[in-house]
Amino acid sequence: MAERARTAASAARYGFTDDKADAQLRAAGWWDAAGPVEGTADVLAALSRAADPDLALQGLDRIREADEDLWPELDRALRDNRTFRGRLLGALGTSTALGDFLAANPGEWRCLADHRCTVPEQFTSRLLDDLCQDDGEYLTGLPAEQALRTAYRRLLLGIAAVDLGHLVEDGLDHPSFKEVTNQLTLLAEASLKAGLVVAEAEVGASAEGALAVIAMGKTGGHELNYVSDVDVIFVGAGDLSVATRLASTMMRVVGKACFEVDAALRPEGKSGALVRTLEGHTAYYQKWAKTWEYQALLKARPVAGDTELGREYAEMVAPMVWAAADRENFVTEVQQMRRRVEDHVSAEHAERELKLGRGGLRDVEFAVQLLQLVHGRVDPELRSPSTMEALAALGEGGYVGRADASEMGSSYEFLRTVEHRLQLRRLRRTHLFPESSDVDELRIVARACGIRSARGRTQGQELLAEFRRHAQGIRRLHEKVFYRPLLQSVANVPTEALRLTTKQAASRLAALGYAAPEGALQHIKALTSGVSRRAAIQQALLPVLLDFLADTPDPDGGLLSYRKVSEALEDTPWYLRVLRDEGTVVERLAFLLGTSKLVPDLLVRAPEVLQLLGEPARLTGRRPAEVATSLRATVRRQPGLNAAVAAARSLRRHELLRVACADLLGLLDVPAVCEALSSVWVAVLQGALAAAYRQRQAELGRTPATVAVIGMGRLGGAELGYGSDADVLFVCEPAEGVSDSDAVKFASSVAETVRKMLGAPTSDPALLVDADLRPEGRSGPLVRTLDSYRAYYQRWGEVWEAQALLRARFIAGDEDLGERFITMIDPVRYPEGGLDATKAREIRRIKARVETERLPRGADPTRHTKLGRGGLADVEWTVQLLQLQHAHEQPSLRTASTLDALTALAETGLAPAESVDSLREAWLLATRVRNAGMLVRGKAVDEVPSSGRDLAAVARVFGYTVDDDPGEFLDSYRRVTRRAHAVVEELFYEN
Repeated sequence: MAERARTAASAARYGFTDDKADAQLRAAGWWDAAGPVEGTADVLAALSRAADPDLALQGLDRIREADEDLWPELDRALRDNRTFRGRLLGALGTSTALGDFLAANPGEWRCLADHRCTVPEQFTSRLLDDLCQDDGEYLTGLPAEQALRTAYRRLLLGIAAVDLGHLVEDGLDHPSFKEVTNQLTLLAEASLKAGLVVAEAEVGASAEGALAVIAMGKTGGHELNYVSDVDVIFVGAGDLSVATRLASTMMRVVGKACFEVDAALRPEGKSGALVRTLEGHTAYYQKWAKTWEYQALLKARPVAGDTELGREYAEMVAPMVWAAADRENFVTEVQQMRRRVEDHVSAEHAERELKLGRGGLRDVEFAVQLLQLVHGRVDPELRSPSTMEALAALGEGGYVGRADASEMGSSYEFLRTVEHRLQLRRLRRTHLFPESSDVDELRIVARACGIRSARGRTQGQELLAEFRRHAQGIRRLHEKVFYRPLLQSVANVPTEALRLTTKQAASRLAALGYAAPEGALQHIKALTSGVSRRAAIQQALLPVLLDFLADTPDPDGGLLSYRKVSEALEDTPWYLRVLRDEGTVVERLAFLLGTSKLVPDLLVRAPEVLQLLGEPARLTGRRPAEVATSLRATVRRQPGLNAAVAAARSLRRHELLRVACADLLGLLDVPAVCEALSSVWVAVLQGALAAAYRQRQAELGRTPATVAVIGMGRLGGAELGYGSDADVLFVCEPAEGVSDSDAVKFASSVAETVRKMLGAPTSDPALLVDADLRPEGRSGPLVRTLDSYRAYYQRWGEVWEAQALLRARFIAGDEDLGERFITMIDPVRYPEGGLDATKAREIRRIKARVETERLPRGADPTRHTKLGRGGLADVEWTVQLLQLQHAHEQPSLRTASTLDALTALAETGLAPAESVDSLREAWLLATRVRNAGMLVRGKAVDEVPSSGRDLAAVARVFGYTVDDDPGEFLDSYRRVTRRAHAVVEELFYEN
């Protein structure tokens, strides 16, 4: 007894749970009292990998009992032939019905060692071989049905075994899902042909009656299941009574031997004649056919019987199929039909229905067929009867985003694979996923699908999770794709594919969130009018785009911007091709256009950035230093000052748009945006200064002075926003033998030229070079010598000027001069001993005056990003006061960057870490809000919008969705800045 218990426990290691497993292993000669018999390790390991090891072992035991004499041969094959072993155990471990077939037909397992078991070209001949008698005549009646049944099951076993074998034995060749469904389809076709041969033998048909068999449904699409009705339509010629007897006899023979042959898709359904002439079919489809019948005919394909008659039928229905979209209310009827199918699904089974339920196979098929029928009338590439091929073509043609097509295709294949495994279990039609409580069935189906346990979940749990994920994804894509033809009808395409009235179209647009549907219709009409290829591509793009725009804060403005961009770029050859081929580009472009007024203005003058939208790595991948080097080199190559400045503006526009797009799409954080914008501004200044310097040198024939540009404010701190001016100081140094006045005159002409050229009005955001922070402000000279600056700061410099110099850094011109200027001002901005109490009070007084005088009348201080409570000024003045007080003894505080200074304050203990975190959070938030305001409105703004679409758009930039209340974002902004203001009160005023 103890020995038996030990043996059973050992057998359990191979996955056996049945109490009979021990006896069955012993009977097979693979187990004894000590465990596995020598030479059986590979067989036992393979059994353990079967979907259901117990079922596989039971199947082998039944085969052994059915014919003991054959067992030694089968035993040797299992031990020696891993391909055969994988095939047989894969089939036995998955399907009780295939196990029944092998037990009832001893020796049939030999077919799995035959390479011909899945050679589709031989299916028909092999079926007919089993039906042919010694005298050359074909069997009829019950013998024919029995012979055909055995032959069909043998070939079906071969397909299933090869399909499953690689799951048991690694490394075996295995067919793709597409290959399996094609083999099943070809086996069905062969069965129909064989059944027709038997029918002809029984009926004794003469040449007076001809019959063509037209495959429909999955058979027509080369995508048949393991167990399915085969939908057909019969076309007759000559004596229809003979053709009808042939058809009914074939249906009986094949139905009893192989699968049910369903002719319910024929004209008038089951109440109509089983066989009609070609002329009868033509008349019916022209006068009486309903929309769903044309949808069904999309997959019509002759497969058996009279070849010429089948060809004529196919040629007759094709034009009708591809004109079906011209029918009034075509789209509405298709959608209603899909809803009716859903409504008939039992509520009890709705969540488990693989085929008909929400997120099921029909969701994919209906969506694909609808898009095929709408777009396929002008695009032959879409006219495949195969769902998978048509879906791929829709993705390739831009009618569906490639990512959507790929996701829908993989989900469809997953559900079909699960369906196959469920049907193989008992070779019965089923589309019901196992109950979530049926742990054993889930495990077996999961193993049959090749699903492994992961993330702490069992194989069954992983299968259930995958099923739910794919079903949800299909439903989401179905709802997104299935309604695109509605939008296509709104587009008023030249072929009038859909005939929705203007009122219906306007209602649909209003439902999508367009505030001015009539205006939207005019934009759509303008974009799609004409018969050019451009208009045709727009017709395919607009349904996608309108959906995406509907999810943005301003769909109407986004559509208007799209029209403007499209019209401006209509002669750009790659523009529409990129939109058609890259679904991600369309989605991101729609978001940008429906969110920002700045982006579309820049896009028409820098369209090349559009190509980067589909590749986030390219959109964000260029480092600021790399961009600056490229810009300077391009400007340097220009022949003159005007060309140099034009090139600098063009490259700045490109970078401004690239950064704006990446920013809006959430691909760059605030410091990266500021660094990129500052870097390109510096490069523009460097290029323009060098060009102006060269021109002035050429005019004078000499070089009276060197010039350096010192960045101040946000430029100095590398913290520029989209609408920031460039605060600078110009410093010069006379050449040997040149007077200070001549040097200043030369340098001033260079500086004025730079300011004038860059500040000239354009449609781009302004390039204002502001030198108002210079000594004596606007009343002082634009340029001073280094010695003049030194003398001024030593004699006349005020505390606010020392504060301004905290953000000074060299950015352009003569590097040596610039660095000497920085060295000269260090004692001014980092005063020895720090800041005395009097000067500290002066800084606090100046800040209070600035807030009082410069905060616009009526502005809400809780929403003003610059001068409001907890805004940029609050944080920056606090940081700068502490720098003036402590930078002389804390070198880490000697930085022009606000963020770096905040880090240093925490590291040196000059401010509590939590206080610094509050200041940092507020500064980043206010900076990003300020940037977002510029992007949304297209002009510089300092106040958070209080309501309306501008607030919704700013909130959307921060990740809030269309369904979220934008007021929550405003509340969050006030909460963050309120905390920061409390820290400022403590650090700025109380220290």
